[in-house]
Amino acid sequence: EVQLVESGGGVVEAGGSLRLSCASSGFNFDWHAVGWFRQAPGKKREEVSCISVGLNNKQYSDSVKGRFTISSDNDKNTVYLDMTNVKPEDTAVYYCAADTTLTCNQVMIYWGKGTPVTVSS
Repeated sequence: EVQLVESGGGVVEAGGSLRLSCASSGFNFDWHAVGWFRQAPGKKREEVSCISVGLNNKQYSDSVKGRFTISSDNDKNTVYLDMTNVKPEDTAVYYCAADTTLTCNQVMIYWGKGTPVTVSS
């Protein structure tokens, strides 16, 4: 059974930093796409960042480019999202997702249960 477990969410002040982690069991991230998505109350889920593990190809949405960094640790089979200079509009539930391809999309095969992030102003 594949399980993706997110951690690191919480309450942070605007301008602060947070690190989210996504640990996998039952699915090796290497040579697959792993993405971070978020969904704010009343809004559609959006892709925040994606990494093609193995190729080290990284993508970011315009709203987080320059502030968030995605990375992977193959030894730990974990993907991270380092969030800096956070803004109140970053408040959302953040989900980790993985796919058997090297491309992120809204229909990724495996999803975590999410970790909430609240940015206070």
